[in-house]
Amino acid sequence: MADRPAPARRADFAAFRSLTTRWEDNDIYGHMNNVVHYALFDTAVNGWLIEAGVLDIRGGAQIGLVVETGCRYHAEMAFPDRVTAGIRVAHLGRSSVRYEIGLFRNDEDSAAAEGVFVHVYVDSATRRPSPLAAPLRAALETLVRPGPAGQ
Repeated sequence: MADRPAPARRADFAAFRSLTTRWEDNDIYGHMNNVVHYALFDTAVNGWLIEAGVLDIRGGAQIGLVVETGCRYHAEMAFPDRVTAGIRVAHLGRSSVRYEIGLFRNDEDSAAAEGVFVHVYVDSATRRPSPLAAPLRAALETLVRPGPAGQ
């Protein structure tokens, strides 16, 4: 079995969003249920896009559809932990983006979980892939940051 990569550090990410855990996020084992990590990834990315002014969820001409996700768990999180999501763009294509998200528990510097979200941007009416709009591409370029060495 190959050596497992070390968790990402806060310095590996370009933007951050504070997120909250909820009582219902804990599972029977006393830690945050796996599905909650994916909801936090989605909330972090889309919240950043909305705040950057490049995602209009009600009337935008272009939307991102999730075509791939993944998660690597390093440490447990649970309510009432504070979670900070670090966001970076690892790949910026013609119509697709690979987001990498680190979830950091409380004030810890190492990620408790790391996620991957790949969005393909499509015309919101036809759902056919379309090139990233210029304002979206410009905003995403501010998040481009390679992952740690060896990842």
